Amino acid sequence: MTSRIVPFVLIVLLVVVHAQMWTGRGSVPNVAGLQRKLDTQKAANTKARLANDQLASEVDDLKAGLGMVEEKARLELGMVKPNEIFVQVSPP
Repeated sequence: MTSRIVPFVLIVLLVVVHAQMWTGRGSVPNVAGLQRKLDTQKAANTKARLANDQLASEVDDLKAGLGMVEEKARLELGMVKPNEIFVQVSPP
């Protein structure tokens, strides 16, 4: 009788461990989902870091001289200097 209990207990423990591996908190599908979320977040962080670097560069340019201010005024606001003629060409 005792010779049959030990293998039965070991099989039950094996089934429990196997079930936790596929359905528990640290399961294979759960870890794969978390890895996908991590990869997505890393990509978003990289994109945000690049945008922050670009904005920091623009701020430095604006602080350094008036050339950047003039360029932004011309391109974004359509401003012109006194005695200057604004010509806009539209593509056909």
